[in-house]
Amino acid sequence: MTATTDTPVTEPVEASPGIGILVRDYLAKVRGGDVGALPAVLGFLVLVVFFSAMKPDLFPTANNAANLLQQGAGVIYIAMGLVFVLLLGEIDLGAGYTAGTSAAIMGVLLTQRGYAWPVAVLGCLITGAVIGLTVGLLVARLGIPSFVVTLSFFLGLQGVMLWVIGTGGTISIKDKTILAVMNKNLPVLWGWLLFLFAVLIYAALDLNHRRGRAAAGLPLAPLTVTVAKVGAMAVLLGLATWILSVERRVSDAAPSMKGVPIIVPITALFVIGLTFLLRRTRFGRHVYAVGGNAEAARRAGINVATIKVTCFVIGSLLAAVAGIVFASRDNSVSPTTGGSTTLLLSVGAAVIGGTSLFGGKGRILDAIIGGLVIAVLANGMPLITSRSEAQFIVTALVLLFAASVDAISRRRAAATGR
Repeated sequence: MTATTDTPVTEPVEASPGIGILVRDYLAKVRGGDVGALPAVLGFLVLVVFFSAMKPDLFPTANNAANLLQQGAGVIYIAMGLVFVLLLGEIDLGAGYTAGTSAAIMGVLLTQRGYAWPVAVLGCLITGAVIGLTVGLLVARLGIPSFVVTLSFFLGLQGVMLWVIGTGGTISIKDKTILAVMNKNLPVLWGWLLFLFAVLIYAALDLNHRRGRAAAGLPLAPLTVTVAKVGAMAVLLGLATWILSVERRVSDAAPSMKGVPIIVPITALFVIGLTFLLRRTRFGRHVYAVGGNAEAARRAGINVATIKVTCFVIGSLLAAVAGIVFASRDNSVSPTTGGSTTLLLSVGAAVIGGTSLFGGKGRILDAIIGGLVIAVLANGMPLITSRSEAQFIVTALVLLFAASVDAISRRRAAATGR
């Protein structure tokens, strides 16, 4: 009798897709309406090139680069909060004055009552949380449309600010810690260490993602894609760190001004934490589910009302943080803090970055990208024209274009079933 040996049968391993296939898949997603932040990134690059060509002696300078980050910081924080609200398909028209009112409370506690800055900041954040909780309860529990509720707060909070500050009054901010948020820079060495840390963390997270997919038996992108992504991140962050590390003082008699502004690492921590909250937690998944289809989410056992209230609270808390940023930048709080076009620019920043006005689609990174586009516009337009009407018209056209891209993308996505 002839002995037979069984040969082990191995499961075929699915081959990793090539770079060409990945590119074709991405282009197919774009054609299908999933454009993400691509229009905002392209718009940012076009605007930077345009203003640099128009004003090569003023716009592409290290001093102006730092100004861009500081000019856009307040709008970016409000926009990050609005991402949570917009993901639900709701709106918060009072976010700008939430920032101003919270900053006014901080100013009173800090300057007029003489409390230490931690107590004043805590008062500022509590004010924002209370406003958000009230709005959320009115919207989620009573069923009043968010447009009506937040429009009421838009008007009412202006009155609260006038009552707290006084008509025509201004509260000076002299605390060194609060002022340092927007007016101080990291030592140059710390800036480069921060750059190195950011690149290493990004590479570690990407490699960990690859290991997770490999362990699950899922196809992997070529390793060259990971290397290219990490390399691109290193080049961009390295260039930004180098620009900000250059001496930026305007005269020899002025004090030294170089290094990464303190607001940059603070904002980076917020972006990382909020992104983790939306992308890696059950709460974040529930936010997307409610924004995609609130009734389906309710039937799946999600407490829709609680999710809505929590998102409004988070949005107002981030508006309160923006109030701290505004107070630090202006060295004061006035009845106009958070007013004028602040809200409109913040909503525009979120939408320009890729967050949908219809709910269910958006990222924290959208607020950063859109906020930088807004900052470039606000910084570059006055350099090429002093006519306010031209500045308003161009900004309006950019916002209208972003809303149009959002609507067209949703229509194409619905048509292709994406």
